[in-house]
Amino acid sequence: MGTLVGHVAPGFAFLALGLWHLLNHIKLHSLRPNSYTSAPWFPTSRIKYLELYMIMLGSFLSMAMELVIGPEKHQPFDTDGTIPPNHLHNFEHATISLTFFTYAALSIVLDKTCSKLQYGLTQFLGAIAFGQQFLLFHLHSADHMGIEGQYHLLLQIVVLVSLITTLLGIGYPKSFLVSFVRSASIFFQGAWFILMGYMLWTPSLIPKGCFINSEEGHQVVRCHGAEALHRAKSLVNLQFSWFLIGVTIFSVSLYLVLDKFYGDQKVEYSSLTREEDEDSDDVESQKEHKLDESKSFIAMGKKVFASVDMER
Repeated sequence: MGTLVGHVAPGFAFLALGLWHLLNHIKLHSLRPNSYTSAPWFPTSRIKYLELYMIMLGSFLSMAMELVIGPEKHQPFDTDGTIPPNHLHNFEHATISLTFFTYAALSIVLDKTCSKLQYGLTQFLGAIAFGQQFLLFHLHSADHMGIEGQYHLLLQIVVLVSLITTLLGIGYPKSFLVSFVRSASIFFQGAWFILMGYMLWTPSLIPKGCFINSEEGHQVVRCHGAEALHRAKSLVNLQFSWFLIGVTIFSVSLYLVLDKFYGDQKVEYSSLTREEDEDSDDVESQKEHKLDESKSFIAMGKKVFASVDMER
């Protein structure tokens, strides 16, 4: 993951997943606000488990990149079979991917077995994945003091929000806000990963007074002195603040637009349903009216025959 592609690729994956969940949760809530129930993942019409399959595929490719494709020898071990220091972060990143792969695979198993605890257990698996992500980024073997460390520190805040809202989702499955914030935090993770990739491995975007240095086979951003490092970290903090505002505006605007769109559809559907009910009521009333006329006609016939019999 310690490259531009290694951050941008998973960034787009998180970005797409967060957007997918935002769209579906808003749609569910707009169409059924009173009976809304959160969903840990969303099936598609053609391939039911497409979302989970994509998570498994992305996780597998990430593990392959970290442990097989990325290393120069196409394997991360030393000559004596141990893990060298410069490949520790590869195993950390691969372990995060393995946890998300496990989440997706077990979610499919739970759905196929129709377990009574399917929803709660699926949310719990998601919480394990985010918890693992938070733990390994917090205890990351890479640099914690430089600019990259500042990016990872702020990333941990977003991951922690994803973790907390996923745990809250177990106890509050009908809370739209919990699902909305979790989806937005996943979207934020993706955007932040993409920013990290470009800001840390594009020479023209490196802060003034800093440079890219090759250390143990990896490119790391270093700065000339404490003042340059302090300025660079402050710029990272500003970027996070701007991204927070941007993601907030985007998420709320998306909700307002989709809620109006699906709300209008709901009104049209309700109006159509009422018209059908009124039409059916009219048909029933016409049937009752004809039945009454038939009964009155029969009664008149009986009276006529009765008067004829009396005359006889």
